[in-house]
Amino acid sequence: MNENTLSIFALGGMNEIGKNMYVVQYSDDIIVIDCGGKFPDETLLGIDLIIPDLTYLEENKDKIRALIVTHGHEDHIGGIPYFFKKLNVPVYATRFTLGLIELKLEEHRLLRDTELVTITPDSELQFGTIGVSFFRVSHSIPDCLGIVFHTPEGNVVHTGDFKFDLTPADNQKVDINKMARIGDKGVLALISESTNAERPGLTPSEQMVASHMNEAFMKATGKIFVSTFASNVSRVQQVVDAAKNTNRKLALLGRSMVNVVSVAMERGYLTIPEGMLMDAKEVEQLPPEKVAILCTGSQGEPNAALARLATGNYRDVNIYADDTIIFAASPIPGNEKDVSRVIDNLFKLGAHVIYGSGSSTGMHVSGHGYQEDLKLMLTFMKPKYFIPIHGEYRMLHHHRLLAESVGIEPGNTFIMKNGEVMDIQHGVARQTRTIPAGDTFVDGVGVGDIGSVVLRDRKQLSEDGMLITVITLSRSEQKIISGPDTITRGFVFAKESDALLREVNKLVKQAVNDLENEERRQWNILKQSIKKSVGQFLFSKTKRKPMIIPIIIEI
Repeated sequence: MNENTLSIFALGGMNEIGKNMYVVQYSDDIIVIDCGGKFPDETLLGIDLIIPDLTYLEENKDKIRALIVTHGHEDHIGGIPYFFKKLNVPVYATRFTLGLIELKLEEHRLLRDTELVTITPDSELQFGTIGVSFFRVSHSIPDCLGIVFHTPEGNVVHTGDFKFDLTPADNQKVDINKMARIGDKGVLALISESTNAERPGLTPSEQMVASHMNEAFMKATGKIFVSTFASNVSRVQQVVDAAKNTNRKLALLGRSMVNVVSVAMERGYLTIPEGMLMDAKEVEQLPPEKVAILCTGSQGEPNAALARLATGNYRDVNIYADDTIIFAASPIPGNEKDVSRVIDNLFKLGAHVIYGSGSSTGMHVSGHGYQEDLKLMLTFMKPKYFIPIHGEYRMLHHHRLLAESVGIEPGNTFIMKNGEVMDIQHGVARQTRTIPAGDTFVDGVGVGDIGSVVLRDRKQLSEDGMLITVITLSRSEQKIISGPDTITRGFVFAKESDALLREVNKLVKQAVNDLENEERRQWNILKQSIKKSVGQFLFSKTKRKPMIIPIIIEI
């Protein structure tokens, strides 16, 4: 890269929803935007979290000036503890976002070693050749920011996640005047989220939810359970207000709900009347019409509070036939099956369940802008170049069409993949190079030590099981002393498959005896011979391909 080049790229968040991480670099100054995590789908067996590949940042760690966080959602802060295990740079974020980051760093015992700097929409910062300023946007969590990077090439704007809610429930109004002023000064490149680029119209206001929530609370006769994202503090406040209006006490279920509510109350973003909160153990002691419960699990997560309640596995609280359960969140794409399973279980308990899209129930509105919101942002900023982010490819494509409809020149929109770099020099943008980018898997305490080979093995084990055959050879004569002994797991039930396993043992013996003495001494050849003959036999008999593990003991 030429030292006078402005470069923009993503290590996560392009062509996907989740693990957001974007980079703006000019000369030797690098600023990182967000460091998110992404939850795995069912194909990534055993994986706990997916985070961005940090190879490029590790190779250029002396150039990183700051990590700036736009807001506190998991897909923007979930990777931060793993980032700080490899890189230590100052973190800049708003008060509420920093509160959530502190919880994560404390959990990983990294809080003492990290420099956390509070910023506001009026903050102005300078990092070498790059100046940074901010503007407030509306989203589904408090204290969200858009960012302006003032570089020698021109201004670059990153919108963060946003919508234009002119009557936000938390009264944190989007700064339209400031956006217009930023656009009037000239924007070289706009980086803007695309999550709802397929949905026409304007995103409904969060205020719409309050009346529907109150109405549901008024009608309910038993306990009320509301499941929503813990980070949606405005929604939590609406539940608190509805509980207050109907004289109900409130219990919190789920670790993230308890943690986020604690941070929000401590920092003044949430108001709960004194004496309203109660412990989960008190729920069964009160009349059901006096109880409301806020819980995690709106996405059908199997270990979250709502899924456990739906199967009767929550220790202190039960759901009964007269109870009402409200899903105050829409399923994230990919979670629909899990959510449906929880809803089915709730109906089996006889509960009254309010679920479905936010537009049908009135219990949820999206935090991401619809098409008219996205067009409004493009119209304010009037960028020369446009980079749609934070969405699957079709969403980025629709966002490009929206950009062209409001005057962005065809050819000036760059739909890129993670690792593809837009370089701007003398006002001209090109995309000609790539840097290392991809997924890093977190599995327990291991970070990045699980690759495609291990995942392939896990998939094979999960589908066809395994077969282990143990033989003992004489070191001097290379003849079988004992065995083979065959053990299976997840393949066939051994007690019902004696004949099959006896045939396997015969094949193993034959495979060993067919090899010359020199070949028997080469364990790789011996193991491959056993795997080949046993594998072909098992497939012919069962049409399955278990993992075959020969164990050879020499004495």
